[in-house]
Amino acid sequence: MAGIAGLILTGGRSRRMGGGDKTLLPLAGRPLLAHVVERLRPQVAALALSANGDPARFADWRLPVVADDIPDFAGPLAGILAGMEWAARRVPDCRWLVSVPGDAPLLPTDLVVRLRAAVDAEGASVACAASAGRTHPVTALWPLALADALRHALVDEGVRKVGLWAARHNVAVVSWPAGPLDPFANVNTPEDLAALDALLG
Repeated sequence: MAGIAGLILTGGRSRRMGGGDKTLLPLAGRPLLAHVVERLRPQVAALALSANGDPARFADWRLPVVADDIPDFAGPLAGILAGMEWAARRVPDCRWLVSVPGDAPLLPTDLVVRLRAAVDAEGASVACAASAGRTHPVTALWPLALADALRHALVDEGVRKVGLWAARHNVAVVSWPAGPLDPFANVNTPEDLAALDALLG
């Protein structure tokens, strides 16, 4: 979608998965990340991965890999900030960034268009996805104009929770049906991965 860049957050520590890059684990015969890229790429004008460490491990996707510049593993908000600043520099005429977690392989194919429409319809600053009565603040549409304020919140205030940051702004919440499969189901544990693999396989 013109004017909107996408960012897949792949920089988590994956503690419940035993560490490492869970987005590279196989799901239905392909890396988990491949499913997320396939779903999001057609919806955005440009796409990048948020990850720290050696970017070569993601070379197969031929996507920009954007590292945090906030120290001490500041979490997904630091990745969102890095994505905003990357989009502002590298994506022509970009005004928005949509962020998604790298472990959500069932993302809806109408994610971006519905988030963007909700911003316009409600006069909101930010749009956030929801399902089954629960919001998913990491799956959200952010205006690049908030980048300076986000950097201030991270560096000067120590804000780390995405939901806390989003709540400072006028947020439109957009809900999707949770059945038969929740489109925002994510993979946190080996059991989650095995269950989803069985469903998709």
